[in-house]
Amino acid sequence: MSFLNLKRFRNKKSLPFIIVILLIAAAIITALTTGHYYISPDQLFKIITAKISGKAPGSDLATPTIVLWSIRLPRVIMALIAGAALAVGGVVFQSIMKNPLVSPSFLGVSHGAVFGASISIIFLSKAAISIEASAFFWAITAVTLAYVIGNRGINTLTTLVIAGVIVSTFFMASASLLKYIADPYDELPAIVFWTMGGLNNVLWIHVIRASIIIGTGIAFIYAFRGKLNLMALGDEEALSMGISVKSLRIRFILFATLIVAAANSSCGIIMWVDLIVAHLARGIVGADHKRLIPFAALTGALFLLVTDTVVRNIPGGEIPISIITSFMGAPLLAYLLTKQNKQWR
Repeated sequence: MSFLNLKRFRNKKSLPFIIVILLIAAAIITALTTGHYYISPDQLFKIITAKISGKAPGSDLATPTIVLWSIRLPRVIMALIAGAALAVGGVVFQSIMKNPLVSPSFLGVSHGAVFGASISIIFLSKAAISIEASAFFWAITAVTLAYVIGNRGINTLTTLVIAGVIVSTFFMASASLLKYIADPYDELPAIVFWTMGGLNNVLWIHVIRASIIIGTGIAFIYAFRGKLNLMALGDEEALSMGISVKSLRIRFILFATLIVAAANSSCGIIMWVDLIVAHLARGIVGADHKRLIPFAALTGALFLLVTDTVVRNIPGGEIPISIITSFMGAPLLAYLLTKQNKQWR
């Protein structure tokens, strides 16, 4: 291959990343300026410039500054990191399970988080930190139980999926029981709205906590992305190449669960992102995880930020984000499934 052809090939491979990064930049500006309180691009530039230089913004920028730094910016950052976490988690679970329809929720992450949030709302506290901690703990617990049960079978992957269904069903029933005994005027609405997801109550402290967990998890997954390629070939092929399949599977499940649990506990249950974006990213850049992991993270960040911006700007008031992601996800997944053989080849 000549130098010119090699350069064109590299440019072609980089093009999807460049497009997504440019779209993210445009989405961030749109998200920061639009809403019930409009901030003009000129005001946005002045506020950011004043913050960087350490100068106090003018009195005419007092309200836009509060809206930007206290409400919109933490929400935008949370949408970016949560979208990246859900997308990367979906890629990892689909790869290690070798099943295009598997998502982290199959092992009980979502139902465990709902159960944990319900426990906090009814018996502990409605404070955000209590709900977040309880949802995170029970999400991790659910996946741990699924792995312990599923790892005892002969066919680990098959039994692991079945174990996930068992654990998910148990926690779904437990959460339903809690909803039944919850106060219908106070506790039940809180549980229902939490399960439909939303970023309207995100604060900087939530962003910091989620960023630490999600950043660590994605960094580990990216560092071992090459071994994830080998595991996607199958256990026998990976073992023949000297890969400790069982040990790596535990690590990938652990870190993928951590990042998805962190996203769910901070934002509630946001459906479809993990499943859809994983398919979409694989269809665009292929199955090589060296490119798939970072591209899925970027695409997931873009998808959730755009969705949240749409939710915020709907006339008549904000609606739960999972409603929009479900409406977008179902037809998109139907289309992507028609292309799944090409994507997984």
